[in-house]
Amino acid sequence: MAALFLVVALVSIRQDRRRFRNAVLLGLAVASLIIALLGDIDRLPLDVAGTVVFFVLLIPLITVLVLAVFLLANGVTMIRRESRSLGNLLSFLTGLGLFALVVLLIAAEYTQHPAIGAVAVSALAAVAYVSFLFCCYLGYAFLYGRLRVRSGVDFVVVLGSRIINGRIPPLLASRLDKAIALYRNERDQGGKPIVITSGGQGTDENQPESHAMADYLVAHGVPDGEVLREDRSATTAQNLTFSRELMRQHRPEHRCVVVTNNFHAFRTAILARTAKVNGQVVGAPTALYYWPSATIREFTAILMEHRLVNFGVTGLLALTGFLAALP
Repeated sequence: MAALFLVVALVSIRQDRRRFRNAVLLGLAVASLIIALLGDIDRLPLDVAGTVVFFVLLIPLITVLVLAVFLLANGVTMIRRESRSLGNLLSFLTGLGLFALVVLLIAAEYTQHPAIGAVAVSALAAVAYVSFLFCCYLGYAFLYGRLRVRSGVDFVVVLGSRIINGRIPPLLASRLDKAIALYRNERDQGGKPIVITSGGQGTDENQPESHAMADYLVAHGVPDGEVLREDRSATTAQNLTFSRELMRQHRPEHRCVVVTNNFHAFRTAILARTAKVNGQVVGAPTALYYWPSATIREFTAILMEHRLVNFGVTGLLALTGFLAALP
């Protein structure tokens, strides 16, 4: 079964790298392999069987505890360095949730109370499903970010983010520096790419993001005549849709590369596929302290895009676990 899932995943990746199902198929391949090993554990040599049990049972428990501590610490860092928005608090809230789950499981084991046990099993079933999807997302996002960008692109599209008092903050500067590197690489290979800066004007911004981004590019050596400004968008989906319109106006048959930050790359790739943008998405480096909350936020957004299925499955698993645990 693991081999079948792997083959289907590779075929799907070859058809289009930008599908979330690629992540799930690879995750199912790994999960099937683990289940197969556990099913035949009595046939394995004693030392090998012990290693398998350690990695399958103990490592996840240790990982949950370590991850909870890390996320809480990261949440405190985010509160100190960034605004106290819900998005920036996600790592802290996730850490609290993991600790709450561990406490609930310990309480169920210690008290042996049927109701507490049923709630614990229900919560564990729901968390297991979401955790599986998150591991799939994280693993494939890592893999997608390391796929080589094919040369010969016509456009380098840079997605905007908030500017502060007309200045480019480090997060956005990282995207622009990556775009400049891609632009120069294409020029060195004989290409004539156009850079598109994409971003409208927020209520707290004194000019459109795309204009400030274009000024940054020009100041760093990109000719102004080779920069297009898309200044209407307010969301990532609009970034991609409006940039696609610009690309079609200038070169109807084109291929592009879209630049964002690494935590945002895979979800942007999914949105690019939906928007029928012909191109790969690459990620620029992000400050390490910012990455956990941002990654959780991106994963949550993907879950919400398929909320009927995910809420349905999560609820069904939670209910099944609750009923199965009742005496």
